[in-house]
Amino acid sequence: MVTRRVTMRGVPALLTALALLAGCNDEQREPDVMRTEIPESVKQDAAPIIPAEEAGIGTPMEERVATIGLLNKRNNVSQDLTLKPGESERVGDVIVRLQACERTAPWEMPKETGAFVQVLVAQRGDAENFAKVFSGWLFKNSPSLNVVEHPIYDVWIKECAMTFPGEEDAPKAPASE
Repeated sequence: MVTRRVTMRGVPALLTALALLAGCNDEQREPDVMRTEIPESVKQDAAPIIPAEEAGIGTPMEERVATIGLLNKRNNVSQDLTLKPGESERVGDVIVRLQACERTAPWEMPKETGAFVQVLVAQRGDAENFAKVFSGWLFKNSPSLNVVEHPIYDVWIKECAMTFPGEEDAPKAPASE
């Protein structure tokens, strides 16, 4: 009789455990989503077919001018390179190419300036064979976001000269140092 009571007590616990395990599975059910119409008052117009530079929204890419800082860590010589998109400049064993430069419009926050830059460095002992050590966007206000990692050269964006409509009429902000 004692054995029977132990067995009877264990049965409800076993059944409860089995019921819990049966309810668990690896598949997650997606919640039912009700699709509705977007109200006309908040609908967004389709993107313009005319590119921004053709529509006169900003300076065309080929007319923009970027100022890029280049530091040689060996001799601590820093210099500014002034490039237009598509241009390259060689300084010793390094070539800096500018593919594009952008900055936020004056009415956008936060202010940011960026440039798509490629850095090529001459292979050791071969002044005509270059290896690409960096290709990507550099940001003036977020230099740690994308860093040129090279033991000798450091490259950063300083400015992207371009204008937006109405900017020429706006009062000039005092130059910060």
